[in-house]
Amino acid sequence: MSLPQSVRGTHDLLPEDYKRHAYVRDTARDIAARFGYAEMATPIFEFTEVFARTMGETSDVVSKEMYSFESRSGEGLTLRPEYTAGICRSFISNGLQQNVPFKVFANGPMFRYERPQKGRQRQFHQIDVECIGAAEAKADIEVIAIGSAILQSLGVADSCSLQINTLGDVESRQAFRQALVEYFSAHKNALSEDSVSRLSRNPLRILDSKDKGDQELVKKAPDFTDYLNSFSTDFFAEVLEGLDTLGISYELNRRLVRGLDYYTHTAFEFVTSALGAQGAVIAGGRYDGLIEALGGKPMPGIGWAGGIERLALLAQELPDQPRPIALIPVGDEADKVVSKLAHDLRLAGVTIEMAFKGNVGKRMKRANKLNARAAILIGEDEIAKQTCTFRDLDRGSQEEISLSDLQAVLAKLD
Repeated sequence: MSLPQSVRGTHDLLPEDYKRHAYVRDTARDIAARFGYAEMATPIFEFTEVFARTMGETSDVVSKEMYSFESRSGEGLTLRPEYTAGICRSFISNGLQQNVPFKVFANGPMFRYERPQKGRQRQFHQIDVECIGAAEAKADIEVIAIGSAILQSLGVADSCSLQINTLGDVESRQAFRQALVEYFSAHKNALSEDSVSRLSRNPLRILDSKDKGDQELVKKAPDFTDYLNSFSTDFFAEVLEGLDTLGISYELNRRLVRGLDYYTHTAFEFVTSALGAQGAVIAGGRYDGLIEALGGKPMPGIGWAGGIERLALLAQELPDQPRPIALIPVGDEADKVVSKLAHDLRLAGVTIEMAFKGNVGKRMKRANKLNARAAILIGEDEIAKQTCTFRDLDRGSQEEISLSDLQAVLAKLD
């Protein structure tokens, strides 16, 4: 019988890996909270229709990548491939239209059937920021600023760059879409198979095709700026001016698109080449038609999602973790006393390591292996005198101190 393995495309977050994972998540949560974004969560699975209606029946995610199944009652359900649609569904089903702007942060696992590679798994994790109900360019500036602040706080901003584009309003987008259809239809025989299928469904996606033949055609494709009306131009200019004011640098990328019809105006990605081929670590945009696509009343929105695995790979330097204090009983009589002391210190906020068994020598070896800051030894003599032997493992010193003074001594450790 072969040994059990994790399913292809999934991975175990062992303690050291999880520290990095949690560091990204907790940093993002703290930054988002400073901007007034409250944390929420939606179910890991939704009705399949939630994603099919928002992402499109013919999109790659819906047609090729979703983990969909039928419940015992015959309902079509899908493990969430992204967070935005579920949050928008929650906004509608919980009647939150009066709570705008609805500003939330979320994080958790997502599921897509993709080819596993570095930083991309079939079960992966995302941080997510959404602002629903704000049509102003200030909302776009704010959500981008949150992403920038998170990258700064993680210490990875220097290896990332912000690329940004405008998709215009519905009027501008429809005009550009028609121009693309006419242009690419004239070169249909030179398009890749994927791009031919996209031509009628979402021709904007051809602009970010990775096929070399498509890329040559894209170089001479119509430019979106020629189809932007004055409102779209002014809106985008306000976004860029706001980023300039905040000192957030960016690169204009006129080929950066979102292929679904509910996306409008701002589209952006924070990209890096530090993980090999250039890839996005945070990506998002404005989705003013998404709530309506789900059956709600028209409501603007903007947000982004970031890959925790990719950000964790970038974040090489983790903040120092609290070093434990080792408590070591000397003799059977001291075991209960030390157990109670360990419990009290933990409740007081001290990280305590106490081995379940072993003599003093073995317990000291474990303390050193765990990089303990100090060791506290208590035997029969110490119990009688209500003291402990305190070993400073960094300085190599040892002294006897009163148990009543122990918390004060621990508080002074560097």
